[in-house]
Parts: sequence; C-alpha cells; structure tokens
Amino acid sequence: MAPAESPVAGLFIDADFAQVCKRGQGVAGDTVVVRRIPEEGRLVAVLADGLGSGVKAAVLSTLTATIAARHTSDGRDVRRSAELIARTLPECSVRRIGYSTFTILDVLDDGRARVINSGNPHSVLVRGGTPSSYAVEVIDLGDERLLRAAELRLGEGDRLVVCSDGVTQSGMGRADLPFGWGADGLTAGLVEALGADRRLSARALAGSVVEAARQVDGGAPHDDTTCLVVHLRRPRRLTVITGPPYDAEHDAQVAAMVAEPLGRVAICGGTTAEIVGRELGRRVDIDLKAIDPEIPPMGELEGVDLVTEGMITLSACQRLLEGGPPWPAGRDNGATRLADLLIDSDIIDFVIGTRVNEAHQDPTLPVELGIRRNLIKGLAAVLRDRYARQTSLRYV
Repeated sequence: MAPAESPVAGLFIDADFAQVCKRGQGVAGDTVVVRRIPEEGRLVAVLADGLGSGVKAAVLSTLTATIAARHTSDGRDVRRSAELIARTLPECSVRRIGYSTFTILDVLDDGRARVINSGNPHSVLVRGGTPSSYAVEVIDLGDERLLRAAELRLGEGDRLVVCSDGVTQSGMGRADLPFGWGADGLTAGLVEALGADRRLSARALAGSVVEAARQVDGGAPHDDTTCLVVHLRRPRRLTVITGPPYDAEHDAQVAAMVAEPLGRVAICGGTTAEIVGRELGRRVDIDLKAIDPEIPPMGELEGVDLVTEGMITLSACQRLLEGGPPWPAGRDNGATRLADLLIDSDIIDFVIGTRVNEAHQDPTLPVELGIRRNLIKGLAAVLRDRYARQTSLRYV
C-alpha cells in the first residue's frame, strides 16, 4: 500500500483494545500491539492469539504480534510478511493448528486499510453503526493453512473490530448457544452498544464487546477474551497545563489556552490554576466531595474540564497508565480522572511551565516526584508507546 497522497483532512485513527483472561489464569494468552507512525500518517495494529492459555500462550502470541508489527511497520509488504509468519509458526502435532493465530491491520489516515487474518475470527467493518460486508481474498498456503486478505477504504466514523475466538466462542456448550456466541452474537452486541452511543471511543466499544462476551460466559471466561477496535474519526484533543510559566509575562498566554481552547483542558497544579483563574477573572474552588487518602483534592475552574494538584497527581497517573486499566476499584480522585481523560483523548498537548515552584524544594518530599519536565516526558512516552496517543511537549 503506497503512502497516503491525499489524506482526509482532520481525521484521526483511534485504536484501542480490551481484554480479560481465561478464568483461573493471571496472564492473558492473547497479545495486542499497536504502533503509530505519524510521519507516514499510518497505524499498524496486531492481535495474536497463542494456542492454549497462560504463560506459554502469552509467549507465543507476544512473539507473533511483535514480529508482525515490526515487519509491517518497517514497510515490508504486509501480505508477504503474513505469509512468512504463518509458514514459520510451528504447528501443534495433536490439533494440527498453528501455535498462534493473528490479525494484522495496516491503516492510513486517508482511510485506506489492509486486513490480513490467519486463523482469527473474521474482522467486522462497522459503517453507520451497522456491520457491513467487504470482499475477502482467501490465500491457500498449503498444509490446510489459509490467509484471508482484504483491502478497503474506511470513511469518517467507520470502525474495524477484531476479536480473538474467546469472544465468538463465549458461552459454547450452553443449551441455547451450542456453538458459542458466534459472529451473529458479536454483530448484535456491536449494534446494541453503538445504538446506545454512536460516539463510543475505540476503548469503550472494545470494552463493551469483551464485557458482553464475559457475561455470555457466565462471568467466568472459558478462554482469553480480547477485542481490538480501530476507528477513523475527528480527533479528540486535550491540552494539559502544568506548572507556572518561567516569566510571569507569559501568564496571559497560558490563560488564553483556556479562554480559547482547541479541545478539552486539564490543569495540574494549584499554583497554575490560580494563575489562570486570576488572568481570566475566574475563581478556583476546591472540590471536597472526592476525598482520597493519597491524592490531593481536585478543584473547579470555569472553562476547565479537570483541575488537579500537580506533581503527586501526575506521578500517580503515570503509575496507573503503566499498569493499565481498569484502575483500582473504589478510587475516584484526580489521578484516575486524569488517566481517563488522557486515554479518552487522541492528541495530547502538554504545556509545561518551567518556573521553579518553591513548594517542591522541601527535601522531605518523595524523591519519585523528580523534576516536572522529566515526569511529563515519562507520561508522554507511556501514552505514545503503550496507548498509541499522539503527544507534544511545549515549555513556557
């Protein structure tokens, strides 16, 4: 697939997944790898399902997904790479199937997409809130190994939904579902979820599918259950402002980002919030309804979606993102809300003030707080590398 020549202006590829392990297992045997290549306007996503469950399956699927993502990201022909991987993977001598199945998605900002599938359930194209069909070419690799390949054009609002067989086979053996939830159950679940909210993010839709499959399995999945969603849509932009500007003369410039925002806005830091409030003539109130023993309380400021304390909250948020959702049950604080806001955004612009905040010169404060700039760099790296979000850093 050649590089995009005429990208659809203003569109963004949102990609995310949800997953639950097979009951009794602490490690998922399915692996998802998502890589964004901004300079090419391109996103590569792979879902691999290792044979069996547990650590062995996790190793097999991780190896498969990593190789597939690297080959595709490096610009090698995705079909040739998929053939190579399918032929290379060993086969179970008893079940006569490959040790890992996989699906590769290669999507450009202009909507051109390739789907290569080896052994996973068929991917679903959702258009206008309704599952739609698309042409698939079947490639016979011999030894009963098949690849299914498709090239299609996505439009604004279209979604590609990829699942492991833990989704389609959920409930297998029930009197009403002898062969499992199946493709019909999956499509019905997608229609129901999008009927309730057509604006669902990739993360939310994937979570809805996985939860529905888990319920079909009686709340205890019989297999690793994973759903990956790619969604072409208008980007959701977030500006995170933290720290006072180096020169007080720049306070008004920072406040202008709140007065005329490009999207949603979060302020992390009491001093920063006070500066913005002063410049805009707006009052900062402390929200004492959400009290947490470890995270300082949040604030409220007109025109700002979230106001939190600075360094402690940002550090806690980074730890949450490194661990991955869901967040600890029962915790509603600035860190969890910031993590939700970050993951629900596509383009995240960090505005970092470089004035030394004397409150952080106390040697009794935790060393992990570090320097604000390094903390934000680490947070941006997690968002970029693990969640495929587009980030930028601006120092003021």
